[in-house]
Amino acid sequence: MARGDHPERTPLYGGLLIIAAMLLGVGVTYWSRPPTVLRAIVLVLVGLMMLVGIGMTLRDYSGPPRR
Repeated sequence: MARGDHPERTPLYGGLLIIAAMLLGVGVTYWSRPPTVLRAIVLVLVGLMMLVGIGMTLRDYSGPPRR
């Protein structure tokens, strides 16, 4: 396996991305009061971050089942 090529770390990175998106969403909606348009843009980006994180976390690296 090449250096930096660790597929088992992908779920960890996905989980960290989900946590970062949750913290960013809470920070934008509750702790700061940006203009509504900016808040909406950030929340859309948070949603995209969540989807990418879920995809990375639930990705299956196992091969096809052996018979």
